[in-house]
Amino acid sequence: MQPPDPGGAWPGCRSPRCRTRRQQLQDMRAMNRTALHFAVGRNSLSAVDFLLRHKARVDVADKHGLTVIHLAAWSGSFEIMLMLVKAGADQRAKNQEGMNALHLAAQNNNLHIVDYLIHDLHLQDLNQPNERGRKPFHLAAERGHVEMIEKLVSLNLHTSEKDKDGNTALHLAAMHGHSPAVQVLLTQWSEVNESNENGETPFLLAVVGGHEECSRVLLAGGSDVNIPNKLNVSALQTATRNGHTALVNFLLSENADLQQQKESKEPPLHLAVINNRPAVVNSLLSAGHDVDVLDQRRQTPLHVAADLGNVELVETLLKAGCNLKITDKQGKTALAVAARSQHSLVVDMLIKAERYYAWREELHESIQDSAVSSTLTFKQDHSLETRHIRTLLWNLAYRQLKKKDWQRLARLWSFTEDQIRAIEEQWSGNDSFHEHGYRALLIWLHGALLTQLDPAKQLYEELLCAGFPELAEKIRQFKSKTDSSSKKCAVS
Repeated sequence: MQPPDPGGAWPGCRSPRCRTRRQQLQDMRAMNRTALHFAVGRNSLSAVDFLLRHKARVDVADKHGLTVIHLAAWSGSFEIMLMLVKAGADQRAKNQEGMNALHLAAQNNNLHIVDYLIHDLHLQDLNQPNERGRKPFHLAAERGHVEMIEKLVSLNLHTSEKDKDGNTALHLAAMHGHSPAVQVLLTQWSEVNESNENGETPFLLAVVGGHEECSRVLLAGGSDVNIPNKLNVSALQTATRNGHTALVNFLLSENADLQQQKESKEPPLHLAVINNRPAVVNSLLSAGHDVDVLDQRRQTPLHVAADLGNVELVETLLKAGCNLKITDKQGKTALAVAARSQHSLVVDMLIKAERYYAWREELHESIQDSAVSSTLTFKQDHSLETRHIRTLLWNLAYRQLKKKDWQRLARLWSFTEDQIRAIEEQWSGNDSFHEHGYRALLIWLHGALLTQLDPAKQLYEELLCAGFPELAEKIRQFKSKTDSSSKKCAVS
């Protein structure tokens, strides 16, 4: 008979049981674990008793420095712990992370093991920092074990010390959103706004993790919502970037300092736009955030939305009454930025807005005073009500207008040179003027509809004045034809 191969199975064995045994033995060798490690890890009293009676070594450390005393503390088997101590296991052994039995018992909420180590074995000296500077109290807080926190407090093993990252137990509980643990820790804490090495308070860490309930508990405990980290990033900026709308609303309701946010390199409104957070944008605007706040590039939120081509956010900012004339460090308006980025839909929206604001200014009305403000939109029109006139304009642009005609009409309609250049920026070939003309006509139509005039009639008259009698006649014929069709439909 041949001896077993290194994998633990006889040569040629292919059964699932042999493969399992082989894998187990390979794992044991790779991790440097003994049979006693596996027996303790599985809480098998009979296997542990058998191995100990056959003189199994109790202080062998595996690849990570874990001995069987560590595994017993982690698994929480009081009987096995007694057996290992009786067999002479090193009760003060540490693994590679500097963790001893008390650390592991606290981390896994094993109260009986902690009681045994401290009360029966009098091993108070196990209460020391691991390699990360964390004591058992830190580890219990990090896992949110309320019972263990209270146990360690009763044993006088609580601490307000910081780990190597500057985190206290309160920081660790807060960053993981353990609200009940935070509630208990606050009864022990005198300084709730203490910062870690990154300048983060427990409150800021709770917000970073998106933990609304935990943030509320910390606020009730006296936390300051406006303390930023070392990079001058506030809780409001963090919640905005991460899209935590509920947290943003909570912070705004608790008087997060919007003036302080304006002075930062990345104001919250910019962050909400950059990260495409429409709900957060609306919350910030409702709370009175400056719609024209500038970032470090002297760009407004509208510049950013235009550069990204975000139609929805551009619409929101336009309807909030933003200033379209502000230029960034490069001297570009939002319209110029959108044109440079080839976002034709946004370009057209911005031109519509510029013309609309100019019209309201002539009437000495604000956008909020306007009778059409509730239905106002700058988006592309797809409504059934305007389908006929849009068809007319399409025919005019693609079948009637010559190369320079649309610019003549645009100037007649008071388009600025910047607006004309912005339309022309989107060039798709020698026939681009058809598309440019159609876009200009649709922009004109937007204004005509807002002034509640008959667009077809107005277009006819203006084409005549501009020296396009043939085009004007085609408009008249088209209008007569559509009016006739409408009457027939009504009679039928």
